Amino acid sequence: MLKNKIYVSYGDNPKKMIFDVLSSIKIENFINKDAFIGIKPNLVVAKPSTSGATTSPELLEGVIRYLKSKGFENIVVLEGSWVGDRTSRAFEICGYTEIAKKFDVRLIDLQKDTYKTCSVEGMELNICNEALKLDYLINMPVLKGHCQTKITCALKNMKGCIPNKEKRRFHTMGLHKPIAYLNKAIKNDLIIVDGLIGDLNFEEGGNPVKMDRIIVGFDPVLIDSYAASLMGYDPEEISYIKIAESIGVGSCLTSKTQICELNEDYNTQKIPYSREIERLSKYVEEKDACSACYGSLVHALARLREQGVLSKLREKVYIGQGYKGIKNKGIGVGICTKGFEKNVLGCPPTAKDIINVLKQNL
Repeated sequence: MLKNKIYVSYGDNPKKMIFDVLSSIKIENFINKDAFIGIKPNLVVAKPSTSGATTSPELLEGVIRYLKSKGFENIVVLEGSWVGDRTSRAFEICGYTEIAKKFDVRLIDLQKDTYKTCSVEGMELNICNEALKLDYLINMPVLKGHCQTKITCALKNMKGCIPNKEKRRFHTMGLHKPIAYLNKAIKNDLIIVDGLIGDLNFEEGGNPVKMDRIIVGFDPVLIDSYAASLMGYDPEEISYIKIAESIGVGSCLTSKTQICELNEDYNTQKIPYSREIERLSKYVEEKDACSACYGSLVHALARLREQGVLSKLREKVYIGQGYKGIKNKGIGVGICTKGFEKNVLGCPPTAKDIINVLKQNL
């Protein structure tokens, strides 16, 4: 079943990547032709996607272009930025205003919307009316870290569908439980994760990590459990994932056979390192590493630092296509370094896989 699968495409051409993925799974077969389709990106702040904070405008354009090519016309983009910024400004800065004009798609500012109180398993939540009107919801989060919940991806991205005062209340409630329950009230029909550039540990950007991938699926719990592993966490460490699973929102990843990688990443172009990522890179010997593989290693090193054990790593970690066919002592990351004495296989491996091997060598 498609619902139990995750589709991954690697590269740095988001328009083509998403067109190819959606063509592969033929998403048009699952949407009524007259459906009211809403696209929910992550525009938490008014910063360009290169900051690691917001959903790529090229990826959004690719999704709209595909839907239009299949005859879908009733499409809106809706978002409510965080309390400290204006959604209208985010639409402009992030390039969405221009895309909306180009494709005749309406932008809905949920900060200005009315709301309805919904009861979810005994918890009352205030949810924006425009989000509740949708027939089909496409959730387009960014794969990135978060200072309070460790990661933010599909489940947490729905927080943009509640009014500002409710966002404040979520924090007083501890974030995790209301995030999970919100996803019981608002059904994700399709999730398209922007894993092109995401922030290392802060949802407002500033430490961008280039990971060159998009992740597509139908189950936000499945998606987020996979996203957690990509960033070096177990799903159990992200409370809202397990709570959402317990109330029937979806199911966590149980087997790597559920992951369908549609291609491989050979891109070695990198965005400039932030100061924080430069500090992590001192542990790395890199030769022509693909961005997807290097991004996983950066997240793994960051998790080890958070755990207070990174300083115990006494040897360099080798990564990149430049090590193909080379036999060597030391720790290699990725299939290109399979000739090394110790190796984390994968193309690319997850941060969680890297952590497991590195911990054995501390």
